[in-house]
Amino acid sequence: MMRTALSIAGSDSSGGAGIQADLKTMTLNGVFAMSAVTALTAQNTTGVRAIMEVTPEFLRQQIDAVFEDIRPDAVKIGMVSSAGLIEAIAERLTFYGAQNVVVDPVMVATSGSSLLESGAVRALKELLLPLAAVATPNIPEAETLSGMTIRSERDMEAAAHAIGEELGCAVLVKGGHSVSDANDLLWTAEGTRWFRGRRIQNPNTHGTGCTLSSAIAANLAKGCAMDEAVGRAKEYISGALAAMLDLGHGRGPMDHAFAAHTGFGREER
Repeated sequence: MMRTALSIAGSDSSGGAGIQADLKTMTLNGVFAMSAVTALTAQNTTGVRAIMEVTPEFLRQQIDAVFEDIRPDAVKIGMVSSAGLIEAIAERLTFYGAQNVVVDPVMVATSGSSLLESGAVRALKELLLPLAAVATPNIPEAETLSGMTIRSERDMEAAAHAIGEELGCAVLVKGGHSVSDANDLLWTAEGTRWFRGRRIQNPNTHGTGCTLSSAIAANLAKGCAMDEAVGRAKEYISGALAAMLDLGHGRGPMDHAFAAHTGFGREER
């Protein structure tokens, strides 16, 4: 039986992040991928030129169309730039009793462009993150969500604990912003676990956050436990980075399709 996953996120016209990265990742991790687009972006590897949001009502219609026909086994939520869209997502996911919700609290693009209105942070914390099975903030996002400064692995542990306790979800703090190199910390109510990774010297990291969270969602959809889903997601993103794809004039995309040649993600569960 084919498992399914829904990405609720913004479109990336250059294909390396957002909905495009999510669909590639989910497919290559062995699930049927669907989408509900929160915004159109005009962007490439050097930056975001423009963002055009959909209306909350149109986003509701997209989510309804998916759930009423092909119910997703997992939901990944990426770029949602306004409180109105966050409210629409939270209301519909609550209505459908969505499971295996992965929230990537995207606030700033890899290029440095801001993607989240300041007023949306409160809605994210109050409405969306409490629905999550796991949240996947990077270091700056974890600082915003926890109100703490993170300079060490101990700080990562404290921030993850604070976020998880407040919001009632598992938290994966991604250490790729120089605090702990490629090492990520998973906090759950049962304890913490470090996922030590090999730092891959590849400057092309456009869409890494989208890819990791989508891979986690895909593996949760297939029935993996949280720590297994995170471990397999890290394995996938390491392979995509190690393929050393080099496109664009800025921080280029990874090679999501490396997995097509290895059979990654095709195993039955």
